[in-house]
Amino acid sequence: MCGRFTLYVTPEELASYFGLAEAPVLAPRYNIAPTQPVGVVRLDPRGQAREWALTIWGLIPSWSQDPSIGARLINARAETVDEKPSFRTAFKRRRCIVPASGFYEWKKSGSGKQPHYITSADGAPLGFAGLWERWTGPDGTELESCTILTTDPNEKMSELHNRMPVILAPEDFSEWLGTGGDDTPATLAILKHLFRPYPAERLEIYPVSLYVNNPRNEGAQCVEHVPAH
Repeated sequence: MCGRFTLYVTPEELASYFGLAEAPVLAPRYNIAPTQPVGVVRLDPRGQAREWALTIWGLIPSWSQDPSIGARLINARAETVDEKPSFRTAFKRRRCIVPASGFYEWKKSGSGKQPHYITSADGAPLGFAGLWERWTGPDGTELESCTILTTDPNEKMSELHNRMPVILAPEDFSEWLGTGGDDTPATLAILKHLFRPYPAERLEIYPVSLYVNNPRNEGAQCVEHVPAH
């Protein structure tokens, strides 16, 4: 599962790493929670270039009667993403990358749950495999939303949780985003090799303060290393 993450790279670094033509307007975020706005990288409508778009975290299927369903669809299991009605169309046609600096997971301890921060060992951004969708309400209101795919954990992550986000290597970005257009639907058979656990040696994991437990708390204090309880 991925239920909280961060993004505090510079706009220029983000544009360079994810192949955007322009650096987006970007404020540092240290405690991104479900139903909040998040930025995604996707192909533009013509499939010609990558663009930055703001979406709501929690996928709202186009056929849904109630947009509140998105709060329950913040993650999609990679193994069955082509089967579930909520995700299968977006998987075929509307894949995206959710940029992050790191993410949080909680480990049970004698005194409760200790939050841990997981980030890139070399300081580079992380790119989560995601899906996006466009929902139109009865009054014509449009909402764009996204979800993050999850897979089996690597050996480090398995000590914290039985799932982890699908983290794409930069060389996989183009394959995941595809070529755009409704004439190029994806299949699980073609893309499933991207759902492998991210190598443990490429990640750094350390305990952080209970401060991050409250999604209203922001700032670098969220990712500061603290002794494990």
